[in-house]
Amino acid sequence: MKKEFIEKMQKKLEEQRDQIMQSLINQGDELKKLVVNEGSGDEADIGNGAVDINILDSLGSQDSQRLELINNALNRISQGTYGVCLSCHKDIPQNRLEAIPYAFLCVDCKAKAERRGR
Repeated sequence: MKKEFIEKMQKKLEEQRDQIMQSLINQGDELKKLVVNEGSGDEADIGNGAVDINILDSLGSQDSQRLELINNALNRISQGTYGVCLSCHKDIPQNRLEAIPYAFLCVDCKAKAERRGR
């Protein structure tokens, strides 16, 4: 894989990592506001606050999972294994990596993994 492409993907991954980190920080601030405000109000307000906390928690979990995938991809770049399928060890097509820069499986292996997961 060309060095320029890997550098481009590294920059893209770092930008995504920074965006997620900022999002997690913002969600933490929102969660603090909800927790502080939850003690006041009627039962409906408290119920809505609980729903908001659950939504933020779910979004935070998704962001955390994606952050882990991004960090793993950045590690593969530093190890020189970025763009190689972790299952079949074939090159992952560049168009797949452009769409999902943290992809660690080629399309065929990803499809097989999804079929096994069902």
